[in-house]
Amino acid sequence: MTGSAADGTRGSGGPAPGGYDLAVIGAGPTGLAAAVTAADSGLSVVLIDASERPGGQYFRHAAPGLAPRGNPVHHKRATFAALSARLAAHVRGGRITRLPRRHVWTAEESGPAAGPERWTLRHVPVDGAPAAPTPADGIRVTRARCLLLATGAYERQLPFPGWTLPGVVAAGGAQAILKDSGALPGRRIVVAGSGPLLLAVAVSLAEAGADIPVLAEAASYTGYAGRLGVLARNPAKAVEGARLAADLLRYRIRPRTRSAVVRAHGTDRVEAVTLATLDRDWRPVAGTEVRIACDALAVGHGLVPQLELAVALGCTLRTAPDGTPAVEADDQQRTDIAGLWAAGESTGIGGVELALLEGRSAALSVAAALHGSVRGRGPRAATARQRRFADLMASVHRPGAHWPQWVTQDTEICRCEEVTAHELRQAHELGARDARSAKLLTRAGMGWCQGRLCETAVTCLAAGGDGSAPLAPARRPLSCPVSLQDLAESAPASGPGPATTSGTPGTSGSPAL
Repeated sequence: MTGSAADGTRGSGGPAPGGYDLAVIGAGPTGLAAAVTAADSGLSVVLIDASERPGGQYFRHAAPGLAPRGNPVHHKRATFAALSARLAAHVRGGRITRLPRRHVWTAEESGPAAGPERWTLRHVPVDGAPAAPTPADGIRVTRARCLLLATGAYERQLPFPGWTLPGVVAAGGAQAILKDSGALPGRRIVVAGSGPLLLAVAVSLAEAGADIPVLAEAASYTGYAGRLGVLARNPAKAVEGARLAADLLRYRIRPRTRSAVVRAHGTDRVEAVTLATLDRDWRPVAGTEVRIACDALAVGHGLVPQLELAVALGCTLRTAPDGTPAVEADDQQRTDIAGLWAAGESTGIGGVELALLEGRSAALSVAAALHGSVRGRGPRAATARQRRFADLMASVHRPGAHWPQWVTQDTEICRCEEVTAHELRQAHELGARDARSAKLLTRAGMGWCQGRLCETAVTCLAAGGDGSAPLAPARRPLSCPVSLQDLAESAPASGPGPATTSGTPGTSGSPAL
């Protein structure tokens, strides 16, 4: 295979005979750090990612020919430049093969006949790619000795009346659009929700020219005061917090803690929002409501690890301090399944610095497992220190138990299937006590996003309105939409099978459904 050295699209040397040493799923900060570290250690690597260019959401690129306004991209340009240069060098040298715009829809352990390649991955093009499909552009098969899940996360949304109005966007989504095209969702934008991402989003939007009348944080930053030891051991976080606080002052952005948007107003698009003060359990305090005019709302309550492949493979999960499930991994990022590592947001939300450290640790651990590398210990002390801070952030910004009091009976919870809170509460009365039972009775979570947007709310309402109910990710045989045509063509046949990147074409077998 050939590709561009500048963007590292595909290597020319291909895999080691019979397959790759390591397959990395996800080319965000974690996967990028892991891939280049593994290649530095002499491993053959395949890097599979849904995006055209590496970097994930944090290192998101502007669209070709467009430059983002302000400074919304990230504050680790030197780090990304160095990783990109190493990636391009390894692609040119054939140590890394990069497969962009591909979704891995299933992964399974190979049988003994596959030899040392423990893992078989099946992946399909991202919807709309390529422009001119060929037979090799459907389901493809990749095999590797070891597998690293660096699948990232998606935003957590807590519904409220009016959240489906045009102009109401996810907080991270607003920043992604800004990075991609320099576009703003509006001119006067309220930023609301919970978690440190809100600070970066508000500053990015302001740098691009938006007026930010208020930043509403549902939690309280005083929660950090009780863990001064963790803060002292992470001085860089204090510096980052001080920088963001200075930026808020510079752009005259007024933070308002213990506050949440409990209603969005408008007809054709959002025209105003109602903020209310919250008590410690996130109940709106009567008489504290204030209406703020705006033409856009960027709202989000943190991130949820993306675990479809991890759950399908049977990884043991833990419940993070913010109530989200995450992959349980040891200090070398090994899961409880032999040959399978997980790192970054899939093991718990922790930010870009932790993601980079965990990606490097996982790669060194894989190198040690395969070749007995003396460098296999990795940056364990720094990783543990960053993870403790990540757990502190998760506990401070965990949604309170009574946030469902924001939701009225006619509020749509599942946007794809237009399922209201009333229907979900009725399902609870009929015996639905979890998201799966609620889905069977109401179709909540059966739309295009497969519950990723409404999972938190459906789980809480199915639990009787308990906003602290921990999430239990569904086990899905497919981690992304796959066409019936592609599935049919992946079945065993007498003729050649689907394309493969492991050096053994036509040996796909039937999909694990």
